[in-house]
Amino acid sequence: MDKNAARLEADATPSAPSLILRPWSPADTADLAELYRDDALRRWTRAVNDEANAARWAHDQQRGWETGNRFGFAVLEAQSPGTEGRLAGHVVLKNVAPGTSSAEVGYWTAGHARGRGVAPRALQALTDWAFTTFAGDGLTRLELLHQVDNTASCRVAQKSRYELTTLLPAAPPAYPLAGHLHVPAHDLFQQGATRIPGTSS
Repeated sequence: MDKNAARLEADATPSAPSLILRPWSPADTADLAELYRDDALRRWTRAVNDEANAARWAHDQQRGWETGNRFGFAVLEAQSPGTEGRLAGHVVLKNVAPGTSSAEVGYWTAGHARGRGVAPRALQALTDWAFTTFAGDGLTRLELLHQVDNTASCRVAQKSRYELTTLLPAAPPAYPLAGHLHVPAHDLFQQGATRIPGTSS
């Protein structure tokens, strides 16, 4: 499979259109800068302050594809089957290396698209793609990390069947608060691990 030509899709729901996932491009710069006017997005992710900063961010995503250690996807709601509509979010597979068994996933959703199941559907598409594409490189485990007070991210993880397995201690200044570590449920089954008592499945 040509990793650099990846284009993924996620099914529609009764109340939301299907999703298209494809690598970021310079053409996304203006839309990306507009999305980052959202205070909630700026709170939890690296801020994009203007179009110049957005252009650098998009370039960083492209460079990740070129180096093969970070694969960021723009998530768009389909205008019609197979036709790109409005930018709705971002998912990423990162810290990928041949011979390394684990990698990390991340995501965010645009303010206008929240409540439509964008992040869980995009994350599931990314998860399936990651295990299919990198199985030959030794990938067997995905990790999802978020700050403990990011309850929205925790809900996305649970909806995507990423189980909470570890409570991570704070590590200031980079990580001022404790965090959650989630892994896909099938990883737990394969590795014989257990989830944190009292968490939902």
